[in-house]
Formats: sequence, C-alpha cells, structure tokens
Amino acid sequence: MATEYSDHVESKDKQPRTARGLKTKRKLLDAAALEFGEKGFHEASITGITQRAGTALGSFYTYFDSKDELFSALVKDMSARVKTHAASAMTEWQDALEREKLALEAFMSFAREHKEIYRIIDEAEFVDPASYRSHYEETAARIAERLQEGSKAGDLRDDMDEAHAWAIMGMNVFLGLRYGIWTEDKSPAEVAAIANDILTKGIASA
Repeated sequence: MATEYSDHVESKDKQPRTARGLKTKRKLLDAAALEFGEKGFHEASITGITQRAGTALGSFYTYFDSKDELFSALVKDMSARVKTHAASAMTEWQDALEREKLALEAFMSFAREHKEIYRIIDEAEFVDPASYRSHYEETAARIAERLQEGSKAGDLRDDMDEAHAWAIMGMNVFLGLRYGIWTEDKSPAEVAAIANDILTKGIASA
C-alpha cells in the first residue's frame, strides 16, 4: 500500500543479476531523478519514469515494487554518488583543511550537475524519513571521521566532536544550495576557498 510515509526497502530478489539488468536499473534511477526532480514525489508517475528511461512498464516492476520503493532507492543512490564523487576528488591533499576544501568543491560541482538532488533529498524528509535521516547521518559520520584523522595527524585541534562535523555539513549544504542551485555566480573553487578560510581563521577580527 502506497502512503505518504514509506519505510520500503528494495527486495533482495529484485537485484539485477546481469549487466543488462544493471544497465536497465541505472536507466530507471536516472529517469526517476529527473521525474522526481521536476515534478516532485506526488506528481511523478511510474509511467513518466519508464518513458524517460525508454523501458517497458514491466521492467519497472522487475526491480521495484512501487514508486515509494524506487524513491527510497533513489535517495540512497544519490547519497552514494555524492560520497563517490567527493572521494574521487580527495585523492591527494596537503592537510586536513585542504581535504575539506576538496570535498566541498566536489560536492558543489556535483550539485550543479544534478540540481534535482536538493528537491529529492528535501522531499525525503516527508516521503521517506528514514532515508532522509540516514543520508545526513552518514554524511556527517564521514566528515567526523576525516576530522578525527586530521586531529591524529596534528592538522586540527584534538577536541573535534560530532557537532563539529554537523556544523561543517550544514555550512556545505547551504553553500551548495545558494551557489549550486539558486545561482552560479561563484565557482565551486571560490566557494570552497571561502568556507576553508572560515575553518582556518574563523570570523573574529584579528
């Protein structure tokens, strides 16, 4: 039964077992991102998603039981893609602060290329609260882990707390919204440099 709130998870027996199946599921997820991003969860339709994907309606039910289940899978997929995109940008850095700068720059670039991510994640708060919370908790946990590593390396203070990670994440989320979704009047590198300056020097007068 489809409801506004969903705790659906993907059925294990619906996981693709072939390269063709993986490709089809990828098409459905990409099409769903566009459909949900443009229309929102309630106005989006399974038919609209399959038409965008260029797949038969039956292919949808091969991998998902409902629109709710696809939405949950999409939130997890987009969260994983942000993680992968950021990780690919953090292969080399001089210190922990530069690492955070690279992470934000990568996120900004991803948000500009996939502007639908903000609407989808925001809607998840009401459509799939569990996935919404998981997205932010896992993101904050990755930042916290980096901060702890920075402390051990001597780059950061030794009192890094979980709250520091959430504060940095909050800054990143709203910088991405302002300069990645609403406008693009500063480059990702410029925005990341400003955020890095805040982390490095604070905002108190010298």
